Amino acid sequence: MVVAIGCDHAGIELKQELISLLWDMGIECLDYGTDSPQSVDYPDFGEKVSDAVSTGKVDRGILICGTGIGMSIVANKFPGIRASLCNDLFTAKMSRMHNDANILVIGGRIVGNDLAKEIVRVWMNTLFEGGRHINRLNKIKQIEERITRHGS
Repeated sequence: MVVAIGCDHAGIELKQELISLLWDMGIECLDYGTDSPQSVDYPDFGEKVSDAVSTGKVDRGILICGTGIGMSIVANKFPGIRASLCNDLFTAKMSRMHNDANILVIGGRIVGNDLAKEIVRVWMNTLFEGGRHINRLNKIKQIEERITRHGS
């Protein structure tokens, strides 16, 4: 398992905590930035991580910005991405079980470091249920393909 992680200036401290956690869990982690507390544009880092997941360079991704909303919007523009904003344990678990989310988004100004670590543990360790949820994911894929072909 290889995970790409990226953040804007609002998520630097949390990103470092999560990188350490992932390595402790035995998960390889690739840091896509930023590393500066200076204001940066979240789409630049959301694009890097989302592209890596979308193209199969990595298995999953984690994105952090102030609220998580901006990174979620960016990530879900990419083909095959199912990014889920999870600021609690229940949504983290359900995003994997029912939606097979491949990018976890966390609000760095919303969630404390300890809770964020628990969210990542749950998200990384929860398996996709499959079953009836496969049909729903296939419908999402069909929408994505239709939009790509026809532009609407």
